[in-house]
Amino acid sequence: MGSITDRHLTQKEPKDAWLTEDGPRGHGRFMVRLQPNGKHLFYFRYSDQTGKRQFHPLGVYSRTGTTGLTLKQARTQASELSRLYVSGIKNIGEHLDAERAAHEATRQAELAHLEQKAAQKAAEAAALASRQTVSQLFERWMEIDVSHRKDNGAEVRRMFEKDVLPLIGQIFVADVRKGHITQVTDAMAARGVTRMVKVVFSLMRQMFRFAVDRDIIEFDPSSSIRKAKIGGRETERDRVLSEDEIRQLASALPTANLLKTSECAVWIALSTCCRIGELLAARWEHIDLEQSTWLIPAENSKNGKPHQVHMSGFAVSHFQQLQEITGQSPWCYPNRADTGPLCSKTVTKQLSDRQRPLESGTMSNRGSKAQSLILPGGKWTPHDLRRTGATMMTALGVIPEVAERCLNHTEENRVKRTYQRHSYAKECGAAWDKLGAHLQELIN
Repeated sequence: MGSITDRHLTQKEPKDAWLTEDGPRGHGRFMVRLQPNGKHLFYFRYSDQTGKRQFHPLGVYSRTGTTGLTLKQARTQASELSRLYVSGIKNIGEHLDAERAAHEATRQAELAHLEQKAAQKAAEAAALASRQTVSQLFERWMEIDVSHRKDNGAEVRRMFEKDVLPLIGQIFVADVRKGHITQVTDAMAARGVTRMVKVVFSLMRQMFRFAVDRDIIEFDPSSSIRKAKIGGRETERDRVLSEDEIRQLASALPTANLLKTSECAVWIALSTCCRIGELLAARWEHIDLEQSTWLIPAENSKNGKPHQVHMSGFAVSHFQQLQEITGQSPWCYPNRADTGPLCSKTVTKQLSDRQRPLESGTMSNRGSKAQSLILPGGKWTPHDLRRTGATMMTALGVIPEVAERCLNHTEENRVKRTYQRHSYAKECGAAWDKLGAHLQELIN
């Protein structure tokens, strides 16, 4: 027949029928197989090298081309195959299979080339990343990991800027060896800060493991260093002030040239057994002097749990003195700009500066009270006051379980922690009152 039209393909046939489009002899034939179900199939018919007729499928008819081939698209494909046939290719199927295989091989080669380039680019990026300095790594680690900590990483930054970055900050991360790390810890150990050496070493290890996780370096240079060997053996601190020392302290504090707020901090820390950081971060909104209560919110406590302190009359009197000085601020211990609380190290530093051995000489920009708070039992810190208060409680007959609750320690025994739900609030209140009364008696 002549040209096949869409009208031919929309007619329903009771059984299979074939339509063939006329064309030059020896060029193959464009054909359509009409099916009763309306699913019409396009074919290109040709004779192979043996003279046997072959039917090469082109696709399914679709008037709009959305679910198959339009008549025009199918005719174009048949014309292309006809040209191949005339050019001497007598087995269209094998030829097209070979073309597809060659195309797939080319595509796979291109993909492999792209993957190789991507791997090379990643290696170059890793090499470039490894050329960043320790200071640059520190800033990235701070931003991603450390800035989410309770103090926004302020203490970590202080330690690194003091002891780590001045020594190894400009070294490329990939060039850091364990000798560089021990250079930092040895310099700190020479100052006698045994515990701080271990803290800084642990932080450096965290930073270098962060670098390994980010493919900045391949190996952690601190991995072969044993923490137990860093800074020497750490001795557990057990300093407790005696009753005689507390009497001496009461006499020495007014003449030690301390801020009145720092004097109050000493007596509040001793009578409430709080951590100095919890006190310096306190806000007046959490203190009720009439009810004699002080709430230490979860964000200020070490274990992340809120702690309700019952204040004895002794503790209340010192909070009242403090309120006269800082009561206009939201914070009990505001910084100079009144934009936040005082640094947690401030009181510790003031007390330490007044316990310097005579042979160490005087410090520049310091007063003449460098030995004013030295006590017979040796150097003491605000944390020793916390330990002293708890020890006094047990000496006054308070059971250890209650003293531990006053300290806001987390119960280490998991079973007791799970099943023992008594709060000991009444017993803790009585314990704080006992301690406050005893301190008042000692000072009087």
